[in-house]
Amino acid sequence: MDKHHSIKDIQFKNGYLVLNIDGEEKSFKLSEISERLDKASDPERMQFVISPSGYGIHWPLIDEDLSIDGLLGIHHSPKLEEYIA
Repeated sequence: MDKHHSIKDIQFKNGYLVLNIDGEEKSFKLSEISERLDKASDPERMQFVISPSGYGIHWPLIDEDLSIDGLLGIHHSPKLEEYIA
């Protein structure tokens, strides 16, 4: 399995989700990325699972998933052969 990202140090500070992604600290305003995380309690926020591939994070108590590529603004285009029938 290819590793998409290395995710470490998940924290919540002053209305932000703060992550270390691939060795760089990144902050994301909760109200802009997830209404569920923004409204969640601290215990709900601290129960998360990082996907083994580093593709995303799942919060089972609030049924929320975030894609790391989505947070970073990385867009993937389907390969041309997927359009050819």
